[in-house]
Amino acid sequence: MSTELEQIRESMAAYLTGKGVAAVTAWPSGARTWGDGPAAVVSLRSCQAAGSGLGDYLGRRYDEESGAWQELYGKRLEVALGLDLWAAGAEGARRIQESFEALLQALHEGAPEGLKVREVTCGETEYDQASGWMVRRVQMVCTAHLYAAAEEGATFLNFEIRGEWNG
Repeated sequence: MSTELEQIRESMAAYLTGKGVAAVTAWPSGARTWGDGPAAVVSLRSCQAAGSGLGDYLGRRYDEESGAWQELYGKRLEVALGLDLWAAGAEGARRIQESFEALLQALHEGAPEGLKVREVTCGETEYDQASGWMVRRVQMVCTAHLYAAAEEGATFLNFEIRGEWNG
C-alpha cells in the first residue's frame, strides 16, 4: 500500500508519461525500464504540512451512500518534487532540452488531479560523472490538500488527495 506522498510521485510520473514525457519514480521497486533516456525521474525533495482547520477538523458532511454523517479532517501540503531529466549519449543535452520543453508544456496544461503547480525551476544541463549521463535538475513546487472522512465515533477512512476542500 502506498502512502499519500508516494501517490503524489506516482501520479506525477503517470501524468507526464500520458503527456508524452517519459517519467519514472525515483527508487522504483523494479528495474528501470526507460532505456537511455530522456526521462524525468520524479522524487520527493521536501514536504511541509499545515492544518486546514482547528485540530485539522473541517466539518461534517452527510454521506448518502452510507446514510450516515461523516466528520472531515484535512491538511494542506506544500510539496517540492524533483523532476530531474536524464539522457545518455552524445545527443543527451539536446534530448534533455526537448524533453524539458515538453515537460513545461505538460505542466502548463495542468497537473495530476489534486495538485496545483506553483513554480518550476531548473539548473543547467550537466554531465554526471558517476553515471556517465547528462542531467538537468528540475524542481516543481505544488500545493495539495489531503482530507479524510470518519464516520461519527469511528476511525478514519483513507486520506485522499484533493486540490481543495469543497464541503
